[in-house]
Amino acid sequence: MRRADRLFEIVQFLRGGRLLTAQALAERLEVSKRTIYRDLAQLQGCGVPIEGEAGVGYVLASDYHVPPLTFTADEIASLVLGARMVRAWAGDDLAQAAQEALIKIDAVIPEGMRSLIDDTQMFAMSFSGSSIERSSLDALRKACKERCFLDMTYVSLEGEGSTRRVRPLGLYFWGRVWTLLAWCEIRADFRSFRVDRIKTMKQADHCFPVEAGRELKDYVAKMKAKHGIDAHGQPIKTDSQSSSCK
Repeated sequence: MRRADRLFEIVQFLRGGRLLTAQALAERLEVSKRTIYRDLAQLQGCGVPIEGEAGVGYVLASDYHVPPLTFTADEIASLVLGARMVRAWAGDDLAQAAQEALIKIDAVIPEGMRSLIDDTQMFAMSFSGSSIERSSLDALRKACKERCFLDMTYVSLEGEGSTRRVRPLGLYFWGRVWTLLAWCEIRADFRSFRVDRIKTMKQADHCFPVEAGRELKDYVAKMKAKHGIDAHGQPIKTDSQSSSCK
């Protein structure tokens, strides 16, 4: 989580009117107490009326109001288009969340800018995406989040069927096609699977551990190395090659 996002979350937690200790905030935000103390000091230095002390707890002054969000016309257009794309191409759960997000955005932007939501003349049309595929996206997103093994049957582009046990790591949208990036236990390597070619899948009862070399960040690093770019965006030379995905 970015520090700016964390500062915003701290303010939201403290608006509840109850004393919250630095330890409680640290547990909610998954950071150290030292980090929370630094964040609180920064907020107080910026004029946010946070009351309290270490060992007792903190609370936001009851008469403090967070200023309303402000967006430029282009920012509103990008949010609207993004929500429309999610509604058209993502799973049912995220499609519903995108619609609710637009309602919230409409509620917080200035009155004079609300017409920009309806006037955004950019659209995302869904040419495919059956209800089965949408539900698959919801299930796959859940499996990625919970880090649970998946047992699935898959049909390749050549029509060959196979049974796989995978560690789902992330979902990628390529324009009309979604793929699941996963670590394949059978191939012992990263593989990409088209979601529309996954015929059956079942989430296992147990989750997979964090393991170096088999995580999403490892795949990203591997692709950067393969294409000659390091983690800082600088050209590098490498002899490593990534196996092709099927």
